[in-house]
Amino acid sequence: MQVQNWMSSDLITVEEDTPIIHVIKLLEENNIRHIPVTRDGHLVGLITDQEIKEASPSKGTTMKAQELYYLLAELKARDVMKREPITIGPDQTMEVAAVKMLEYKVTGLPVVSDKGKLVGLITQGDVFRVLISITGIYQGGVQFAFNLEDRPGSIKEVADVIRQYNGQIVSILSSSDTADEGYRHVFYRIKKLPEDQLQEMIKELEAKFMLLYVVKDPLKEV
Repeated sequence: MQVQNWMSSDLITVEEDTPIIHVIKLLEENNIRHIPVTRDGHLVGLITDQEIKEASPSKGTTMKAQELYYLLAELKARDVMKREPITIGPDQTMEVAAVKMLEYKVTGLPVVSDKGKLVGLITQGDVFRVLISITGIYQGGVQFAFNLEDRPGSIKEVADVIRQYNGQIVSILSSSDTADEGYRHVFYRIKKLPEDQLQEMIKELEAKFMLLYVVKDPLKEV
């Protein structure tokens, strides 16, 4: 999944000399947390709600409202923006975007072309959308978790049993991070089955494999 397929490309941007008061208004009116700062279409900085908070006087200040307004009115985007922000290319994967956000502790990444032109923005919300998409939770409300041997064919063996009960697999995900050496945790999501059929399938899966849990996700309660 490439960044260019998930990024926001219809961006709100500001110039370096844009007053911070105007930037704050844009953030609030559009319910966004990031505004790229550009010069001739090229990224020169990034302003987030965090930069705005750090630039604003603390709540304990003794300054009068008129003085506070004057202080903010004097600030420009260049005075507040984060210079040389962490960026990502449009052809890189969403996994790399998620790693960068985690490692650098940022909530968004400007997407920049090879020529340095700003082409989009990826945020944590987009990462959440990818997670929802690859898990298929909107399509199926039952997830099975297994502890399987890390060998060729082990994932297919479980899938074959599920298909014997006409179970329609929506997604299969796996991870070795929390599993013992030589094993993988594998997660299958299937579409809803009649309850009696589901229970019969669970019994056979428990008999043949190390079934960790079965969870029904009631999205109606979300």
